[in-house]
Amino acid sequence: MSTIDRRKLKSQKAIQSAFLAMVIDIGFDEITVKDVAEKADLGRKTFYLHYVDKYDLLDHIVDGHLEELTKICKYKETVDFFEGSVIWFEYFEEHRAFFAALFKSHSTLSFRRKLLDFVINDLKKKLDPDSPLNEQIDQDMILKFLGMAVVGVMESYVLEELAGDTKTVAMQVGQLVKRNL
Repeated sequence: MSTIDRRKLKSQKAIQSAFLAMVIDIGFDEITVKDVAEKADLGRKTFYLHYVDKYDLLDHIVDGHLEELTKICKYKETVDFFEGSVIWFEYFEEHRAFFAALFKSHSTLSFRRKLLDFVINDLKKKLDPDSPLNEQIDQDMILKFLGMAVVGVMESYVLEELAGDTKTVAMQVGQLVKRNL
């Protein structure tokens, strides 16, 4: 049985907390490793023991969110489609500031790509290959179209460009997706 190095976890938590606060306050593009290390009250050397650069740190945090979304998707399989959509949007509402900062950044293409791939893989599980609509249109085209639409709406939602509360927006997205699957 391996033991967890508390110092390592403490350093990683301090780095991630400082980074998240900075992403929300000043935006990803403006952050430097030096600034993160200072805010975390650690040396740059300690930062580099855990992460290659700020992009590696961002990838680590995004991967953590995708793991949480995977758990939510598994749970969504036990509830109806619309309730699952609400749960999904509630997660983004809970972490709105972080996701809004990433959507606003010009340097976070890997985040958008990972989120799109995640959404497409989730939609793929729900796609009905026997649907008459799906006989006329390539399945990859349907998945890409719907995935881009969901990510685009999610971006507009977290950037507060859409009117409506979480449940209303989620239900509308759920209806649009279900219509096209």
